[in-house]
Amino acid sequence: MEIKSINQIKGIIWDWNGTLLNDTQLAVESMNGMLCKRGLPVLSIGQYKNVFTFPVIDYYQTIGFDFDKEPFEIPALEFIDRYNHMVWNCSLHENTIEVLNYFKNCGIRQFILSAMKQETLDHCLEYFQIGHFFEMVSGLDDHYANSKLDIGGLLIRDLNLDPKELLLIGDTIHDFEVASELGCSCILVSNGHQSHERLKSTGVPVIEDLSQLKNQKLPGYF
Repeated sequence: MEIKSINQIKGIIWDWNGTLLNDTQLAVESMNGMLCKRGLPVLSIGQYKNVFTFPVIDYYQTIGFDFDKEPFEIPALEFIDRYNHMVWNCSLHENTIEVLNYFKNCGIRQFILSAMKQETLDHCLEYFQIGHFFEMVSGLDDHYANSKLDIGGLLIRDLNLDPKELLLIGDTIHDFEVASELGCSCILVSNGHQSHERLKSTGVPVIEDLSQLKNQKLPGYF
């Protein structure tokens, strides 16, 4: 069932990176340092948003990493080290607090489902002082960002949620795929890690700013 009215939403599952956390620039800078180190072409923001994908091993191969020369785990962990060192310089996307408060005041339950490692995710939410908005925060147990589907299924099962009453909000095609597999409705935000054009290919509503979520008459959705 596709949610047609905000009144039908009982819970929102938020993605973290790129959706609530404005970290695209950091992701590009971290990767460009690694590409320079290996003599590979660096990425602009636009190029990045057109090639970033899940599983991230495919993204690494697309931009030139050769896993015959080094195993995937080496650049994957190098990226995490670079990223984690600087993540505290990021900010939340504009209107994040306002939108989280809006849905809280609407009585809608809120959760986070992220490809970030759980420990780092918990530290981030504490640092940005927004953990209190979320009933459950689910991250991965390793650094390799393979899929959020399994932990999403556990979140729904453990809290006895009805997927038909849930809206997943993310910034990648993978978020749409996860929502589809879980049976949730989906809205994508294009100011994160993938381009507006790529997100539109999913067929679900794509917004440019989180503040649009407060509009109960989103074109083609609410």
